[in-house]
Amino acid sequence: RLFGREVEMPEGGYPGEYMIDLANALKDEFGDSLLRPEGEPRPPEVHDRGVALMLDNIRQDLDAIGVRYDSWFSERSVYDGGTYEKAMALLRERGFVSEREGAVWFVSSSLGDEKDNVLVRSSGAPTYFASDIAYHYDKFVTRGFDRVINIWGADHQGHVPRMKAAVAALDIDPARLEIIIYQLVTVKRGDEVIRLSKRAGDIITLRSVVEEVGADAARYNFVTRAADSHMEFDIELAKRKSAENPVYYVQYAHARIVGILTQAAERGIDFKDGDVGLLKEDAELNLVRKMLRLPELIEQIALTNEPHQLPYYATEMATTFHDFYEKCRVLSDDEALTRARLKLVSAAKAVLARSLDLMGMSAPERM
Repeated sequence: RLFGREVEMPEGGYPGEYMIDLANALKDEFGDSLLRPEGEPRPPEVHDRGVALMLDNIRQDLDAIGVRYDSWFSERSVYDGGTYEKAMALLRERGFVSEREGAVWFVSSSLGDEKDNVLVRSSGAPTYFASDIAYHYDKFVTRGFDRVINIWGADHQGHVPRMKAAVAALDIDPARLEIIIYQLVTVKRGDEVIRLSKRAGDIITLRSVVEEVGADAARYNFVTRAADSHMEFDIELAKRKSAENPVYYVQYAHARIVGILTQAAERGIDFKDGDVGLLKEDAELNLVRKMLRLPELIEQIALTNEPHQLPYYATEMATTFHDFYEKCRVLSDDEALTRARLKLVSAAKAVLARSLDLMGMSAPERM
């Protein structure tokens, strides 16, 4: 259509605006050379350039939210590098491949799966499952990983048994493969649920969400839900500058402490030798106990792969500090107690900043 031709959207095609942007970029780069008679394939470099542009878009979106991958893996490489052939040869050698109905099958039923699964279609084209097997062969056998953690969406829940079976068929302990299933996200604006459909072109991009609510709010909302919990992302709430918004609530606690320490510095108060033995109020001791919980929590998160515990802790930490602040005057006429409480709030600032940093969020000094 960009060249003035009337064409129909192919069945299963994606009509989203991002596809138009991609098509415009390809048109600017390749011009009329993109035009081909109907049914004639386009030059392979067009496909490769399209993939590169999409990958660049994905990188930019992830960078905007502070997510950076150390390694990007091309599905094509498992075929070009011989990994696919090695994985299939091992499955055949171990007796987990059969041929029937013109296709090549993985006999996963012999390993506890409900049914066998196609590896190579009757057309000769490998399935995505075959690529997945080769990819896991690359991780476990070629690169020698001791443990692999896969993050999948809820729409792939049914694929878990066959993937575990495939790993076992490769003579790898399936316990070394952990698959974490994340539930899908419902996007809301207040009480209104936004209906999304990738195939209908009704989508909200990560980039647009970050541009509207900010990277910190986006990250906090995504990490705050357990993998098995359905997530509702309320865009309006994420923008709210009030205690109702947990992101604002936690960051405000940090900014409030900075304000207290700034006042202390302006008054020339040196609290590095403050006597914390003077801290005996319940609100003070509750804050100490809450701070001491962080190292143990970090270890627990590392062992359980449950990062959602951290934002809950950060919120509890902010609540505990706000309670302390309301009940205990930090800067008072009692110089010894002032120094002790300044030492306490300085430690609370470090804990909040560390918690925010672990979540990839900023710790603002003013709000």
